[in-house]
Amino acid sequence: MSLGFGRQYLAIPGPSTMPDRVLSAMHRAGPNIYAGELLDMVEALWPDLKAVAQTQAHVAAYIGNGHATWEAANANLFSRGDKALVLATGRFGHGWAESARAMGIDVQLLDFGKSSAPDFGQVEDALRADGAGSIKAVLTTHVDTASSVRTSIPGLRAAIDAAGHGALLAVDCIASLGCDEYRMDDWGVDVTVAASQKGLMTPPGMGFVWFSDRARAASAASDLRTPYWNWGPRAQASEFWQHWAGTAPTHHLYGLREALTMILHDEGINAVWARHEALAGAVWAAFDAWSAGNPNIGMNVADPADRGRSVTAARLGAPFATRLREWTEFKAGVTLGIGLGMADASDPAYHGFLRVAHMGHCNAHMTLGALAVMEAGMIALDIPHGPGALAAAAALIGRAA
Repeated sequence: MSLGFGRQYLAIPGPSTMPDRVLSAMHRAGPNIYAGELLDMVEALWPDLKAVAQTQAHVAAYIGNGHATWEAANANLFSRGDKALVLATGRFGHGWAESARAMGIDVQLLDFGKSSAPDFGQVEDALRADGAGSIKAVLTTHVDTASSVRTSIPGLRAAIDAAGHGALLAVDCIASLGCDEYRMDDWGVDVTVAASQKGLMTPPGMGFVWFSDRARAASAASDLRTPYWNWGPRAQASEFWQHWAGTAPTHHLYGLREALTMILHDEGINAVWARHEALAGAVWAAFDAWSAGNPNIGMNVADPADRGRSVTAARLGAPFATRLREWTEFKAGVTLGIGLGMADASDPAYHGFLRVAHMGHCNAHMTLGALAVMEAGMIALDIPHGPGALAAAAALIGRAA
């Protein structure tokens, strides 16, 4: 028998759960793309997109996913043969490096493993060693979606400044924007990339790149920039179609408008960050309790300061993570994330990892419900675990509310 019939809960790190308000806003006939309501609505989107990234910088929107925004940033920042210093703390740091290499960029990779935050001393040393100033930009993930490692962007900015290096700072906020605290201008970031399907609570299909005046000036010499990827006309369009290099993603825009209203005007960005902090803490409290009865259970990142607030990567030991994911989805209606990048899918160890998302349209009963289903699955599957997880999570929620 399955108890999973009813409304499913998607606890994967993107696409995240879409609010009914967003889906309702998208459920409409196609609009006029040449004049009227759509153009007026989109004109009001740009200030809110800047507000969610805490910046006054330029913003360009693309029809695409997070990988598209990597390519957009690469195309505008670099020429073939230019050098980038890339910090990897998981699969997606490597992914941005691979994207850059494929475009002809000379990548120097600092790999900090799958469960550790960057060592900024190494970053500073690498920049000091670049006496010729050939490194044009430092690229990093704020929160790596696969490992859930969070990089301190102020710490990275300080390392660049301490080295006296002129490299631009570009940050992938695909898994963190609208979830973790992020202050582009205050933290000295030159380029930020993000996408619609995670903290912004809108279906996959839109990507965004925010870029400073300094980055804009540096992009003037790029020979990788093509008409489609060029961020200039998109950010400073004289005609509406130039924002998209063609037809606008009309229904995504209506959904995004509703999502930004929910984030910035109904709840407020500081409250959004605080909510994600509390929900993440509840998940961590549960894992701490479960691990007391099974040393194979634990979170991927040891230090809470280095964990993203939107997703928790964890281990249960093979084959129990895969078995638990299957049980929660098919027996109880909760879909957990795979352990992306922690082991090759052909390796038996792959089945020991999973991820629990707590991003975007997510509240206390969703998170507590997902944890309760996970514990029910552990009981059903005879996975050893310590007691008190749900009480610990509930107590943390109670104190935070």
